[in-house]
Amino acid sequence: QVQLVESGGGLVQAGGSLRLSCAAVSEPNFSRYAMGWFRQAPGKERDLVAGIAWNGDSTWYTDSAKGRFTISRDNAKNMVYLQMNTLKPEDTAIYYCAKSRYYNLKYRAAADFATWGQGTQVTVSS
Repeated sequence: QVQLVESGGGLVQAGGSLRLSCAAVSEPNFSRYAMGWFRQAPGKERDLVAGIAWNGDSTWYTDSAKGRFTISRDNAKNMVYLQMNTLKPEDTAIYYCAKSRYYNLKYRAAADFATWGQGTQVTVSS
């Protein structure tokens, strides 16, 4: 059974940085699928923050993450990362790693992602 295990969340002051990591355990076909990082704040929907295609050649970011966040992957290690810089209080949320049903980023809704991690809390203080 495929598992996605996130790490790297925590408490940081505004302007600081965090790097989230996601390990895909027991997934021999990791390199065939696009991956994404979603986040969900209290009372809000779970939204895609960043996505990366199967080979890493294509990425997508929500507007608020552009220029501050960078998604990357290492298919040899079954890992995906989210580097978050210049963090703001509005970035506070639970962040989830997710595996797409597809190899590219054409479909970006939560329903288009088949496997989810347990989430890691990111809290940005002002």
